[in-house]
Amino acid sequence: MNPLFHASNSQPPLEVRLELVCDAAELDEQWSFVGKKSNQRWLWHAVDHATNTVLAYVFGQRKDVVFKELKALLAPFNISHYYTDDWGAYERHIDPEKHAIGKTNTQKIERKNLNFRTWIKRLTRRTICFSKLEIMHDIVIGLLINKVEFGRDIHA
Repeated sequence: MNPLFHASNSQPPLEVRLELVCDAAELDEQWSFVGKKSNQRWLWHAVDHATNTVLAYVFGQRKDVVFKELKALLAPFNISHYYTDDWGAYERHIDPEKHAIGKTNTQKIERKNLNFRTWIKRLTRRTICFSKLEIMHDIVIGLLINKVEFGRDIHA
């Protein structure tokens, strides 16, 4: 429980019920590299279409198995509609009646990709700033997402 809401006196505890609900989500993958450009690393993430909040993210190759990991993380949200670009993994693993392909409904996640590229030079396409280890690459980007998107204090 959030310590700000924890009462130190003898009041009865609050009853809290969380429901993970997201009507529609935008999914995308973002390219970067580790060590050299031939060693590609992809950030796969999903945002709530209404609020532009990051729901989940994973790192890996641009392969179906990594998308399946992201989809498994999104399962508790009961997403009824997915908006994506034209990458084949989405078509293969999302039901056609729940899936819409196109740039019209993916503008929020594309903007988020641009913000990430601006904040973290490791994600820019032409840079001298890059990670030498995959673990450091994932940690740096993961820390940013945890701080900015999830509101976690990464300095504690």
